[in-house]
Amino acid sequence: MKQRVLIVDDEEQILKFLATALEASDYAVISARTGREALHMIATAAPDLVILDLGLPDMDGKEVLVRARAFSNLPVIVLSARDREAEKIEALDLGANDYVEKPFKIGELLARLRVAARLAAHEQAKPAVFEADGLRVDLERRLVTRDGVPVKLTPKEFDLLAFLVHHAGRVATHRQILLNVWGPAHAQDMPYLRVFVGQLRAKIEAKPEQPKLILTEPGVGYRLWTED
Repeated sequence: MKQRVLIVDDEEQILKFLATALEASDYAVISARTGREALHMIATAAPDLVILDLGLPDMDGKEVLVRARAFSNLPVIVLSARDREAEKIEALDLGANDYVEKPFKIGELLARLRVAARLAAHEQAKPAVFEADGLRVDLERRLVTRDGVPVKLTPKEFDLLAFLVHHAGRVATHRQILLNVWGPAHAQDMPYLRVFVGQLRAKIEAKPEQPKLILTEPGVGYRLWTED
């Protein structure tokens, strides 16, 4: 069966362009032009993925995201002309799976959709082992190897890596990581996080000075790279 993508945008040209591109890539497309309509369709039309604009006529897209997250975990990719880092960070903190800025290249958006769909399927299967670029992380046994060689991590380094693994392919914001790995007392301690990321890269990256696994999203957070 084709995957169903719900496009939430009030611009007719964007809707038509996206619908044409997605249908050509073998997606089934449904659309909504308001936040209320989007919430109704998320609840009743069973989409597999959502592309959500933030500038809707009846409510901010971030409010749609908050309301949707109260009853649904389906992947949501925010598509917006708002380019301020604060907007991007807030949308990700509220539960967006990814963020693509307008103007955008359709190839990039399609790639983000594929990653979001694949990760959603993986989350449902709850894999206990993560593998990419020679790195192997066994979450249940708390074992990490690099090209078959055991990697010794401190408990906190493993907790940081485990959080990134659980969000692999998605942007994890600085605040999300700090709250979940270190707790509220360190919620704003970004220099502290950078030190630990540097330590972790030194242990798991083939070339720590040119990281391929733990990627920096400037001003936002980090993304653990996954193999397609």
